[in-house]
Amino acid sequence: MKIQSKRWAKSVAIVLVASTVASCGVLPRSGPNKSEIFAGSVQQSGDAFVVSVNDRVTRATAVQPTLGFSDEFKNAGLVGSDTIRPGDTLGLTIWENVDDGLLAGEGVNQTVLQEVQVDGAGFIFVPYAGRIRAAGNTPEAIRRVITSKLDEQTPDPQVEVRRLAGDGASVSLIGSVGGQGVYPIERPTRTLSTMLANAGGVTIQPEIAQVTVIRGNMRSKVWFQDLFNHPNFDIALRDGDRILVEEDTRAFTALGATGGQARLPFPSPTISAVEALAQVGGLNTNTADPTGVFVMRNEPAEIANQVLGRTDLIGAQRVVYVLDLTQPNGLFMARDFAIRDEDTLYVTEAPFTQWSKVISALTGTLGAVGSVSTAGDTLSGN
Repeated sequence: MKIQSKRWAKSVAIVLVASTVASCGVLPRSGPNKSEIFAGSVQQSGDAFVVSVNDRVTRATAVQPTLGFSDEFKNAGLVGSDTIRPGDTLGLTIWENVDDGLLAGEGVNQTVLQEVQVDGAGFIFVPYAGRIRAAGNTPEAIRRVITSKLDEQTPDPQVEVRRLAGDGASVSLIGSVGGQGVYPIERPTRTLSTMLANAGGVTIQPEIAQVTVIRGNMRSKVWFQDLFNHPNFDIALRDGDRILVEEDTRAFTALGATGGQARLPFPSPTISAVEALAQVGGLNTNTADPTGVFVMRNEPAEIANQVLGRTDLIGAQRVVYVLDLTQPNGLFMARDFAIRDEDTLYVTEAPFTQWSKVISALTGTLGAVGSVSTAGDTLSGN
């Protein structure tokens, strides 16, 4: 009778274990599997388009933010280091080649005009020469104009023009530069790259540095490295320019059976799916399914229509791109497929992984049942 009771207890325990594992429904895992993702496609009454990546898809989706200065910035000429501005104060000295000149008294051939201020309209007044445009000109240009005006009234006048007060043309630099502040536009620093160098250069990785120039109501942005890769982007600076250096803010999220799960910034202006996987340590060799690499994004309508061969889609569309790394050209497709801002890169677990978890769960639980059964035998005196 005791033997039958022990066998009955063991049978009940095994049935309970099997029922427990079966009733778990979903074993622990990193996210949905391939069949669950495909079940969410538009073709199966879901709300996302699932698209296998091929050469046509990589070309249609290879859209990256283009940065560069507009023609207004690129066509601006160099500014002289000594350009006069409204509000500056000038000093003038005029020599006349006569004993009794227009400006100088008898026996004196030199006249000094101190603190001649450039008015708000950019003009100065010089006796016998009249109102002269000063703002936007160099002291040398002003000297030539005054000389020409006076030459009509006194023989061989000699004129000297000096800036006594005023900062001249200057720009302000803020953000990730060696030294933030206001810098004058001088002969060696009349272009964007030389001004940045004068401020100590950029203090972030050059590959992710973006430079924004604000000029009046205009604003334009360029990659820092393009200043050297494309010389026409090394624009001439203007008085009052504001220069901001900041880090690229784009990022993508990696989830699933990868070496690590994280939200990561872009390490360069462009990044491929292969590079994105490398950023998180590649596929997890113990759990990853190389046929189930997905890139999920909200695709603009114009790109979604092109990818899907349609013309009726309006607004952003949820698109899931599928990469199969086991295909003969799978790695090439992943290398050519561009990751974009706010993408989610997800790698599914291999089916074998779930079987391993089931077996582990059964093995571990049955071991526990064996312990319980042994304890039962001990309590029953067997």
